[in-house]
Amino acid sequence: MPSSDETAAKGSAAPSAPPRLIVNRDGAPIPPGLRGAVAALGNFDGLHQGHRALIAAVRREAAAVGAPSTVLTFEPHPRSFFSPATPMFRLTDEAVKLAVLARLGVDGVFVRRFDAALAGTGAAAFVTGLLKGELGLSGVVIGHDFHFGRGREGTPAVLAALCAENGLACRVVEAVTAETGESPVSSSAIRASLEAGDVARANRLLGFRWFVQGEVRHGDKRGRTLGFPTANVALPGCGLAHGIYAVRVRLPDGSLRDGVASYGRRPTFDNGAPLLETTLFDFSGDLYGRTIAVEFVGYIRGEARFASAEALTARMHEDAAEARRILAADAVPSMIA
Repeated sequence: MPSSDETAAKGSAAPSAPPRLIVNRDGAPIPPGLRGAVAALGNFDGLHQGHRALIAAVRREAAAVGAPSTVLTFEPHPRSFFSPATPMFRLTDEAVKLAVLARLGVDGVFVRRFDAALAGTGAAAFVTGLLKGELGLSGVVIGHDFHFGRGREGTPAVLAALCAENGLACRVVEAVTAETGESPVSSSAIRASLEAGDVARANRLLGFRWFVQGEVRHGDKRGRTLGFPTANVALPGCGLAHGIYAVRVRLPDGSLRDGVASYGRRPTFDNGAPLLETTLFDFSGDLYGRTIAVEFVGYIRGEARFASAEALTARMHEDAAEARRILAADAVPSMIA
């Protein structure tokens, strides 16, 4: 993955496509390319450094026995299943998660529906029915805190014992820390950083720039009148702190553009529903109805209400200049370049 300065050097050239990922869902037969696989198990929200330690381990384990390397993950996120009325700030929706997994080099992903039947499955049946019976795995890799089965009765020790009984290899990966002295990397810590607007810490814990993707929608076209036309994307359930950010954007043709983005309610005008509004530098074109990816490189300031459109425009010029400075200096790896 290129650093930001390498990405900038590419200009608008399209990056190379990630390897093709085999995705197997409920009800579909296991394809030949995934039979006898070794699988990393988990929800993998964020695919942070701890998750990627599991991915690296599953690739090593699979290579050692000549098996496909895979991930077993669940949709919707179990927390959303158990508390459907409580919005969950997901770091990576399913589409983003699959896109990152493709770049991490696994051969395939098993996506299984998390529903009442799976929630009610005991630990032993989870291993014999799903891992060995349905998926036909030859081994699994899990994190030190992995729990599974009805009421989270399954622990790493329980899984290791059940795998031994059923002829499956099992490896447990210990916790990963981003820096000496820090607590283990976790999705919760990354969410908390983004909720505070601390993109730098979130990206450090992730090991890459956090990004979202979505379809560009029509807005009120106010940005054009201010001299800052925007590509607007709704982010349901997003807990990112409202404010102004330096961003990099992958366009539908794969090319990259630097930009400055506002995420929030537009208090100077309508104070409406939260919306990501991104101004792309040195770009002109029609993106309506197209999907873009937006990665967050740095935090500039919080959302504010201005006394006039003129005062807002003046500050937007300052924000754009600051975004260019942040983008030029950043060297965190990218998952969209």
